Amino acid sequence: MKKSDKKEHSIFSNIFYFIGIMFKISPFLVIGECLSGIIDKLPTRLIAVIGVKYVIDVAQSDDKSRIIYAVAAIAVLLLISEVFNWLFREFYWNLEKEKLTKGLNTKFFNKAKSLDLEAYDNPHFYNSFVLAIESSSGHIQGILGMVSRYIGELVSLIAICSVILTIDPICLVIILITIIIFTPLGKKIGTLQSQRRIDNNRFHRRADYFARIFYLQDYAKEVRMNNIRPLLIERYNDAADDVIENQRKYVKKIDTIYFFQEGGLQIMGFMFILPLYLGYCVLKTHTLSTGDFVATFNGAFSVASSFSFLTIFVARNFSEQAKMIEKYREFLKEKNKIFDGKHTADSSKVEVIELKNVSFTYPGNSEPTLKNISLTLKPKEKIALVGYNGAGKTTLTNLLLRLYDVTEGEILIGGRNIKEETLFSHRNRFAAVFQDFQIFAATLGENVALDINPDHKEVETALGHGGFTKDMPHGTATELLREFDDEGIMLSGGEAQKIAVSRAFYKNCPYVIMDEPSANLDPVAEYNLNKAMMEAAENKTVIFISHRLSTTRNADRIYVMENGEIVENGSHEELMKKNGKYAYMFNLQAEKYKNA
Repeated sequence: MKKSDKKEHSIFSNIFYFIGIMFKISPFLVIGECLSGIIDKLPTRLIAVIGVKYVIDVAQSDDKSRIIYAVAAIAVLLLISEVFNWLFREFYWNLEKEKLTKGLNTKFFNKAKSLDLEAYDNPHFYNSFVLAIESSSGHIQGILGMVSRYIGELVSLIAICSVILTIDPICLVIILITIIIFTPLGKKIGTLQSQRRIDNNRFHRRADYFARIFYLQDYAKEVRMNNIRPLLIERYNDAADDVIENQRKYVKKIDTIYFFQEGGLQIMGFMFILPLYLGYCVLKTHTLSTGDFVATFNGAFSVASSFSFLTIFVARNFSEQAKMIEKYREFLKEKNKIFDGKHTADSSKVEVIELKNVSFTYPGNSEPTLKNISLTLKPKEKIALVGYNGAGKTTLTNLLLRLYDVTEGEILIGGRNIKEETLFSHRNRFAAVFQDFQIFAATLGENVALDINPDHKEVETALGHGGFTKDMPHGTATELLREFDDEGIMLSGGEAQKIAVSRAFYKNCPYVIMDEPSANLDPVAEYNLNKAMMEAAENKTVIFISHRLSTTRNADRIYVMENGEIVENGSHEELMKKNGKYAYMFNLQAEKYKNA
């Protein structure tokens, strides 16, 4: 999906959409947050208007004892509201917020797991995906807080306007007209603040980049071994100065407009026009009491505060939140192009694999990566794909696994198009060791089995085939990495690769794909791996990709790829006799080893 093709939803559509998601996960948290907003705002606003009016009116009457009851009632009301909010925050909100975060992340993770690999190739979508995952917790809190305050301010505005309306409708008209006159200035402030935040984020990203350089281990060696530190410090200072200068640029504009807005609203409206009218009603016409005067005066500021929040503040902050929610929606609504078939693949037997006139073009590319590939893999055959980087070797295996679907042609296993199989059953008959394999923060056994319940005897056998001989303190139950265990074992590149290779030996399936299985291994380990692989995979079809052609010598058939096409194929001996591309590459590597 291109960015230009995307139709964005309205601000309130996005807000209600996200509230709907939160409500499904934790309805009482959303309801409680709305009640909390009302209880937080309404009592104090009503006391400032009705409570003060009542006290002043009673003070001017003969029965002044009622003031004690009024003050006591006000105190009890405030105490109840404070206790409710405290209990809600301390005993419910924090726990439910974490549950909500868990529920939302689980929703995202499940969606991410089901996404086509193609989605990761779209930079715009991938950025939205990353932002949605990384900022979900903060936006839960931000949106809940804004909704809570919005409900509180809205209810307060209606209540206070109703009170002022019963006192004197003209007072309400004066207040609203004054607020409306100066609202454009408030909107201008909101626009400038939003733009300042956008610019600040851009400049902060630059400064944060240099901060990451100094605290991330990835850069530690380079920084210490070279004289790049002065350059980094200089550029950090420039980036930090840009942040300061950006603040200075906006502060002057915002402060000037804010002075005129607040000055005009409060001095002209609430300190001049409204007091004149109220004073006239109290002193001249006697249509309002002193309590009415104070109540209306206090109510004016309450209405102004609520109105400002509900218009300017909400438009600015809801707009920012809505843009992030748009990314959530885009991510959650992303549609897959690779669908389940109706047939369940048989993972118990080795069958013929056929590629018929297969071509493939990555989304967004104009040139195909694979062009009219046709080949047949016999049961239990060991084949090698060789060629320079970008020849299409890894892409071909990705198509076999249905991580992508062919653009043209078809792939058959046992005479059946792989698109007819369910995705799980099809992929379950393959064991794959990827070039960019990952080690997870889990136990050694779980890393080999890639399962929550590993068979530890089978894990040990697989590790033996993979050449992993490192002594582990807790055997296959040893934790790897230190995300969850401070004593987790850190691995070298070669050790990690041996674990990744062991996965292929652990999984009981008919087909094995190994993409650069010996890239991080020394020659002895490479020899042992090749020997073990041929023995352990005797009854399996094996496809391996390697730039080390010594790995390919024992393959039954070698396919040489160039520019997305198969240019040669045959056994090692046959290809050496042809004296073509393969022979040239092999002799070049052999000469390098001889010279070494």
